Amino acid sequence: MDAGLRDLGEFVAESLGDEAVRGWQVAYSELTVEVSREHIADVIKFLRSDARCLFDCLIDIAGVDYPDRADRFDVVYHLLSPRQNMRIRVKTSTDEATPVPSVVDIFPAANWFEREAFDLYGILFSDHPDLRRILTDYGFQGHPLRKDFPLTGFVEVRYDEDQKRVVYEPVKLSQEFRNFDAISPWEGTDYVLPGDEKAGEGGNGSATS
Repeated sequence: MDAGLRDLGEFVAESLGDEAVRGWQVAYSELTVEVSREHIADVIKFLRSDARCLFDCLIDIAGVDYPDRADRFDVVYHLLSPRQNMRIRVKTSTDEATPVPSVVDIFPAANWFEREAFDLYGILFSDHPDLRRILTDYGFQGHPLRKDFPLTGFVEVRYDEDQKRVVYEPVKLSQEFRNFDAISPWEGTDYVLPGDEKAGEGGNGSATS
């Protein structure tokens, strides 16, 4: 599989040239191609239409935030070729003000994916037919998946069943942060989980070894 992905990476790079393809790599049996922002639509169209590629299924478009970079956002496209039985990841980067060319004309399914990236990260897409929020309400300020987005000081909207109307309320965090561990519940933890206080008392319904 890795050999086939490397062959595909070389083919894509040679076909599109250095101006469009900045680099590619195979890691963990996955091919990632890095593309210049100006050529992203051309690359996506090539991957969909070329007879050796046939990546005609758009799985997802995702944003990634690196606030310390000048081009702080990565836009990541995941494509599937059912006929070739292969997947490819395409990445490009942009800043807060420079739009990425939309691929809605190539994959209509990109419409909502690009709107989601705009809503949650503030990533702009040029020539998008309807670039507006899709998950937050229209009056929401900011972009909640940015790493510098504050956790307090904003309002949330919800439908109040008692008042039978939409209400705006300050965002309330039940706790500052959450701690997670990777200890298997089958092996047991080094501490007592809430609700397990009686587990060792030997009563009805208690855990036994």
